Amino acid sequence: MSRRQALVRAYTPPVETAISSESRPLAYQIQGRAVELPCIVRDAQSATATWLVPTRAAQALLPGPELEVAEMLPGRGLLSIACIDYRDNDLGDYNEVSIALFVRRRGERPSVPFLGTAVDMMRGTLPTHILHLPVNQEFTCEAGRKIWGFPKTVDQVDFSATGDRARCQWIKDGQKVLELSLPKGGTKKFPEQTLTTFSYIDGVLHETPFVSAADGLGVRLGGADLILGTHPIADALRTLGLPKRALMSMWMEHMQGSFEAAKPL
Repeated sequence: MSRRQALVRAYTPPVETAISSESRPLAYQIQGRAVELPCIVRDAQSATATWLVPTRAAQALLPGPELEVAEMLPGRGLLSIACIDYRDNDLGDYNEVSIALFVRRRGERPSVPFLGTAVDMMRGTLPTHILHLPVNQEFTCEAGRKIWGFPKTVDQVDFSATGDRARCQWIKDGQKVLELSLPKGGTKKFPEQTLTTFSYIDGVLHETPFVSAADGLGVRLGGADLILGTHPIADALRTLGLPKRALMSMWMEHMQGSFEAAKPL
């Protein structure tokens, strides 16, 4: 097995689903409970940091050939780590860490030359692919994997938003993966945007449209402190040059949203 294959295997757990991608209902039975779509998020807190990372190393972490890293600068793409406390959600009250790359379908180009990737990101038209999505509850893990093909796992995810900073720690298999902290606070509104994330279900690329908005938004240059642990996923992040200074950090005090069904491509 090559180093690239080992890193991809360590970084992206297999997603299993009992539901065919050819005929996906608008309601799913998860652990004896119906989950109807769209899935509504009524209130959540989130702390997100974004880094410029080497395109080639980031591309090696994508599980299939259909996607390519969207370059913000020549040879540089974007990776985000988001820590979320879902306080009122159709899937329950739980903590989550999302590690995602900004991507395009292979062969697609920015809407405008040169700064097109940055423009697409600000417009909300630049999709993401989630590399890892640990949560601390069984129900949302099973729902996320079966409905959307998200690579959810059940791990220890601790989220604290006391004082002037938000702090999050992810522990997997008894080993620390990462700790992230960044400043809280903000008075701006994040206007409602329709965003897209890609995932794989039964080996088929799908896209999931979702709507997100927020109050209490704060955006800062840098501002995030990232500590990597000893787990192999932390080693995969080190191949991207992390930890280093973040490009930006973002806090959302009250986030709302909804997730539609995943659509095969």
